[in-house]
This record gives sequence, structure tokens and C-alpha cells, in this order.
Amino acid sequence: MTWLTAPFAYPFMVEAMLITVIVSLPAALLSCFLVLRGWALMGGAISHAVLPGIVLAYLAGIPLLIGAFVAGMICALSAGWLDANSRVKPDTTLGVVMAGMFGLGIVIYTQFPSDAHLNHILFGNILGVGRDDFVSAGSISAVVGLALVLKWRDFALLVFDPVQARVAGLPTAWLHYGMLAMISAVVVAMLSAVGIILSVGLLIAPGAIAFLLTSRLQAMLALSVAIAAGSSLVGIWASFWLDSAPAPTIVVVMTALFALVFFWRQAAGDRTAAT
Repeated sequence: MTWLTAPFAYPFMVEAMLITVIVSLPAALLSCFLVLRGWALMGGAISHAVLPGIVLAYLAGIPLLIGAFVAGMICALSAGWLDANSRVKPDTTLGVVMAGMFGLGIVIYTQFPSDAHLNHILFGNILGVGRDDFVSAGSISAVVGLALVLKWRDFALLVFDPVQARVAGLPTAWLHYGMLAMISAVVVAMLSAVGIILSVGLLIAPGAIAFLLTSRLQAMLALSVAIAAGSSLVGIWASFWLDSAPAPTIVVVMTALFALVFFWRQAAGDRTAAT
């Protein structure tokens, strides 16, 4: 059984597993609402759009998390404004804003060389996390997770029936922009763990897998959290033996799990139809 426990003998592997679980829990809860509302591209757009904020924050000597959060909110609000004031479809506006801000970040990074490692920004540095990463990621995860647990019914009504939510007296505008703010915050929390590009996996895959397994929101939320935490642990454990990067390995595990669940549901549907 040493092959099973060997990775835990190294403190950096234990820390990697711990911080990945910390950031995956709020991401998994959010992923359910993103999948149900059809905002799958929103997480990806914000995760890519934070790059110019990170680079500018580094050049200005301020915390990278501040720059990332501001850039993420600019992306979300810009896409929302374009969607409300043009005939362009939401996925198109998201794509334009995401591509533009990501391209701007690359241009700024190449024009002003720095000691910041672009690979760490894009793909994370999960094996090199420190105390500051735990503090920032833990704080953001705790606040977002608590908000979703306390207000999940309000967000559920907003997702399923925005008109009814407005009639019921819910502050739909605050809920809408609050969800955008939480997406930006969770992306910021995941920067040190999975990086910009791969954070979209944790924001979408757990909710998508849980959606295939259940039709009840409460069960979906619980399954999504279990899937995110379990896939993260398995991915990091597998990366130790495969000598691969942990973050991409986690996403590969979640993708494989999605494929298995999808084809299992397809097979189960075929058997039901046959009977």
C-alpha cells in the first residue's frame, strides 16, 4: 500500500492537496448555478480576462489579487452591458471581451518584462504555495461558500425563474452582480492553485457532472462539491506518479469522469427505452 500513501510523505504534496480542496469547494457550488443558468462561458471569460489586471498590478507594486479581481469585474460588467445594449448574443460578447482582455494582458506582459513567471500565472504553481496563498484562498473561499450556502434558494429562484424572483421581491440586480463578483473572487482564489486557464475546469465540470447525476438542486450542490474535492485529490495523487503538472491532471480526471457519467447515462437511457 506504499504506492497509495507515498505522495503524503512530502509536505508540498499535502499542501497542494489542501489548497486545491479549499478552492474547489466554492468553485463547485458556483459551477452548479453557472451550468443551470447557461453561464458556462462566464467562468472561462473571467479566468482569462484577469491577466491584464495581474500584470498591471505587478508593475504597480500592488497585490496581484487586487488587479485580478478588478479585471475580472471589468470583464463581467462589460459583457453584461454589451449584452443589454446590443443585438449581439451573450456568448459572442463574452468571447470578444475575453479575447480582447487576454490579448491585452499578453501585450503588456511582453512589453514590460518582469520577474513574474507567465507559466505560473497561466497554469498555477500548486506545488509552491505558501502561507499567503492559504490565507487569501481560504478567506475568499470561506466568504463565497458561506454566501452561497445561506442564499442558495435566492440564487436558485434567480436561475430558474428571474421574473418570479423579481415578483417575489428579491433584489435580482444585487444577486446578478453578486454572482459575477463571486465568480471573479473564486477565480482570484484559484490563481495560485490552478492558474488562469485551468480554473474554468473547476468552475464548470463539477456542476456539469452533478447535473447528469441528479435533477434535485440540493443533491446537485452536494455531488458537485464531492466531485470537485475527489477529482482534485485523485488528480494530484496521479500527477505524483505520472510526473505531470497537477492542475492539468486534475482537469483530465474531471473530464474523464464527465465522459464516463455521460456515456453511462446514455446507456441507461437506451436500456430504459428498450424496456
